[in-house]
Amino acid sequence: MTDPSTLADARGSWGFSREVQFFADRGYAVLRANFRGSTGYGLTFLRAGYKLRGRKMQDDLTDAVKWAIAQGVADPNRVAIFGASYGGYAAMAGLAFTPEFYRCGVNIAGVTDLDTFLQTTDYATATDPAYVGDPDREKELLEAVSPLNFAERIQAPVFLAYGRLDDQVPVAQGMQMAAELKKHGKTHELMLRRDERHGFAREENRIERYRRVDAFLERYLR
Repeated sequence: MTDPSTLADARGSWGFSREVQFFADRGYAVLRANFRGSTGYGLTFLRAGYKLRGRKMQDDLTDAVKWAIAQGVADPNRVAIFGASYGGYAAMAGLAFTPEFYRCGVNIAGVTDLDTFLQTTDYATATDPAYVGDPDREKELLEAVSPLNFAERIQAPVFLAYGRLDDQVPVAQGMQMAAELKKHGKTHELMLRRDERHGFAREENRIERYRRVDAFLERYLR
């Protein structure tokens, strides 16, 4: 499970989490990893993730999965990856770049194409070119770590959820990913809500999302 990433507080912290409790209630073991680039551990740890999305930042999540398997906590044949915002990107990157590790994945409002995302979003916090990459001078770097460009590699079913009013991650990021998955014959489910912004704030939408994710995991992970 990967957490949203805004530079103001880009890490998982001790305390109540709806998602953790939701999954734990259904009997799933939940692992939250504070990978390099997370805040709260000093500048060296933060800068260790600069321009390494989909690379070493993703390797930290892969290592966490390997650790959970080695400890006997996770069944290597039944591992899912879930994330929202940056975590949604990481979920898609995990499915595209290390498909052998995951049985299925859930992406909530995640970036799927860094190049177009940075060109259509104001630079701020987590979209700072120094942190992510410059679309004018580092286009190849961004394209190489954008899951949208590697949909054919994805083997596991994917659940995607986006809000049409999202002013942080445009809904096009999800719609384009769904189109690529369909093009390559990949199993996926897309949930769109016209009255939602970044994430799902409305209770009725959040409940429906949980129900649909629950059914998705029951179908592909149990």
